[in-house]
Amino acid sequence: MSEEINYSKPLLFEIAWEVANKVGGIYTVIKSKTPVTATEYGERYCLIGPLSWKTAPMEVEEISEIPSEPLKGTLDSMRENGVHFLYGRWLIEGAPAVLLFDINSCRNRMDEWKGDLYKISGIPSPSDDFETNDAIVFGYIVAWFLGEFSYRLYNKKNRVPTDMQLSNPHQLSSHHQLIHPVNVKPSVYSTYHVSNRPLIIAHFHEWLAGVALVLIRKRNLDIATIFTTHATLLGRYLCAGDVDFYNNLKYFDVDSESGKRQIYHRYCIERGAAHCADVFTTVSHITAYESEWLLKRKPDGVLPNGLNVVKFSAIHEFQNLHALKKEKINEFIRGHFYGHFDFDLDNTLYFFTAGRYEYRNKGVDMYIESLARLNYKLKQSNSKMTVVAFIIMPAATHSFTVDALKGQAVMKQLRQTVHEMQESIGKRILESAARGSLPDPANLLSDEEMIVLKRRIYALKRDSLPPIVTHNMADDAHDPILNHIRRVRLFNAPSDRVKIIFHPEFLNSNNPLLSLDYEEFVRGCHLGVFASYYEPWGYTPAECTVMGVPSITTNLSGFGCFMEEMITHPADYGIYIVNRRTCSVEESVEQLANCMFDFTKKTRRQRINQRNRTERLSDLLDWKRMGIEYQKARWVAVLRKWPEISKLENEEDDDQNLNLDEHSLADEQTMSEGEETILGRKMRKVPRPPSAPGSPRILESFSEQEFDTWKDMNKTNGVQDSVIDDLKKLNVSGHQNYLDNYDDDDDDEED
Repeated sequence: MSEEINYSKPLLFEIAWEVANKVGGIYTVIKSKTPVTATEYGERYCLIGPLSWKTAPMEVEEISEIPSEPLKGTLDSMRENGVHFLYGRWLIEGAPAVLLFDINSCRNRMDEWKGDLYKISGIPSPSDDFETNDAIVFGYIVAWFLGEFSYRLYNKKNRVPTDMQLSNPHQLSSHHQLIHPVNVKPSVYSTYHVSNRPLIIAHFHEWLAGVALVLIRKRNLDIATIFTTHATLLGRYLCAGDVDFYNNLKYFDVDSESGKRQIYHRYCIERGAAHCADVFTTVSHITAYESEWLLKRKPDGVLPNGLNVVKFSAIHEFQNLHALKKEKINEFIRGHFYGHFDFDLDNTLYFFTAGRYEYRNKGVDMYIESLARLNYKLKQSNSKMTVVAFIIMPAATHSFTVDALKGQAVMKQLRQTVHEMQESIGKRILESAARGSLPDPANLLSDEEMIVLKRRIYALKRDSLPPIVTHNMADDAHDPILNHIRRVRLFNAPSDRVKIIFHPEFLNSNNPLLSLDYEEFVRGCHLGVFASYYEPWGYTPAECTVMGVPSITTNLSGFGCFMEEMITHPADYGIYIVNRRTCSVEESVEQLANCMFDFTKKTRRQRINQRNRTERLSDLLDWKRMGIEYQKARWVAVLRKWPEISKLENEEDDDQNLNLDEHSLADEQTMSEGEETILGRKMRKVPRPPSAPGSPRILESFSEQEFDTWKDMNKTNGVQDSVIDDLKKLNVSGHQNYLDNYDDDDDDEED
């Protein structure tokens, strides 16, 4: 590059299928991360996704006037060629710009684009896979947009140049020349420059957005690209079956396995995107290890997921929230177990698991099996504790069960009757006291009130046991969760110390049974259990941590691996990690049952102290920290796309040390093989809490962390040397010690 490069203010486009379109967990990632990115980039940041008219009106506020001339010219040109879109502000914190393309407006070009994709990449696309068809159309539209936008941005006069070897220069704005640049030499895309031009970075999430990455590489667009996989397609399919996934990961014939499951074309798109990106990342070390063998490219680094952490001014505030939400759950329990409500709610603990209905991947099989063993252990130890275990996973249902609705109705009637009697009794006590005499207990209730109360109590009687499921299932006889519950005979019998409730629908405050949003429900519970077999990250235990709720996870989840690396003894901070990597299924089930049993033996004070410590770990998961990893990944992509930038920096300031740490090179050379490092520095973990547990101390090296070295066996075998070299060219000292003022209070709050 001979021209001056304005690398200080790059433009960032983030492309994902779930931008302003809630489908799965990536929506949470994008939405929660956006405020941090918007703060960093401001108006230079734009998210791109498909347009869904069901959600867009509630998520996006349209902008009629587009301020940027290159952007306006590009969108006007695309509109003239039949592309419909919605440009506006996403109605979330940070209010970032979003560009949503209507893929239906270009569906008439689908066959042409599918043929072109096969011609340039060899990726097949069956006609009956509608999701893949949508991904291809979306990918071509995104590549069209980025191609034309880069042309207009790099042209000083904001018009298409006439010396680009086109058969017709005026056709550049047409879809044919941009989508099928057969008349454009590949070098044209990268050789037309202007002085002081800004850089363009495009970050793609998941295979559904990956087609555009293949096209960008094929057309040699002057754009730095990043591809992040949040879970591999083939990995999810393999784990859902009865396969010893991690021990056989090196030996799978990926083409054959994907072909058997009829996802070969999707797998090709995902693998092509991973190989075409300048920087390839995953969300966890366990997924990085998986991606190396399934996608045949070792990830350049790990970008862990974060959350927007809202800290309370006083720690007792979130403890009060726990008490309030627990009482709401208590109300539901009284109704659900009417007629058999023979346990003390003060000695009752609420456990739960939640997420997508993936019976094996989410560890529901292990959860139910461990609950049966916990039930046995509680009986044998004559424990006074009762555990109510919830399973919150959406499944096909017809309606609520009559029994579940009746239980809430009779309890509502009883509650109203008692409330009315409380007022009457209060008046009688007041009148008696005003006359200077004690009230006669026999006269506190009138004969009429006694009859009404007896009717209410009689209505609570029933012969059947409390139901294990709250809905009428569409396929009750073949439901894996229900069949497993029946197999271990957890039927909510009076003798059972573990009661189980399967709620096959996501929670919301309008639910007639359990009128709580998911976050409120989590706050009211005592322990989250997520014994996942396949969990690239795991937002559910992370959300528990931020809300101060202890959780159980596994070392096969990204979150579990992350916490295992960051904390010396995670269990002391309310993060229990079950070993599913090197233990047998029997050993893992027993370990999970013991974790839950040990939790039931804690006193109320011990649980309060543990919740305090768990909540203090939330800083580890804050996007203000996790976002730094995204910053570094973007700069690595820039350096790989434009290596001249590092030379320009050196010319501007020869005396400036661009290494992340002046001792990092020496440390890396002297460090013994296999020792855990963060870019060549010894990794210090959050220490084990003292006898009077205090807040975890944030690692001094967190702000300089870049792509941790994977452990042998438990992690991948190492970060690529080229990534370390790229990072050492950067001067990111401004990120150093941003958590130096972390509050390290060693005193626990009392209840």
